[in-house]
Amino acid sequence: MSESIPEKNVLIVEDDMIISMVLERMILKLGHNVLNKVITGRDAIDNAFDLEPDLILMDIQLKDDIDGISAMQEIRKESDVHVIYITGNSDQYNLSRAKKTNFVDYLIKPIQMSHLKKSIHKAFTSNGSE
Repeated sequence: MSESIPEKNVLIVEDDMIISMVLERMILKLGHNVLNKVITGRDAIDNAFDLEPDLILMDIQLKDDIDGISAMQEIRKESDVHVIYITGNSDQYNLSRAKKTNFVDYLIKPIQMSHLKKSIHKAFTSNGSE
């Protein structure tokens, strides 16, 4: 994992503002850009289409009636953007739903910088992605 990943544009979808700020700092420290931070599934969908990020960090529980997995199902209709789910619980139901959206990784909070770095590396080095 010694090769570095070129700068990527990231959309953060997280309804806890403190966690969102921590994720933003991590992304910036890893040498990537944060396009936007949003707290709802609807905003996630709109921003994914409008901003065309390279990667989405997607919380599962969000502030509206569309959770992160449902938002990704909508986004997948038009985009193959990489997604890393971040969640406070690892129940089998959500994991099986998430698998249908072809995610890169499924990280459990609290997120550690080393885990996020590995997940981003995985997104852009496996399956000929980059």
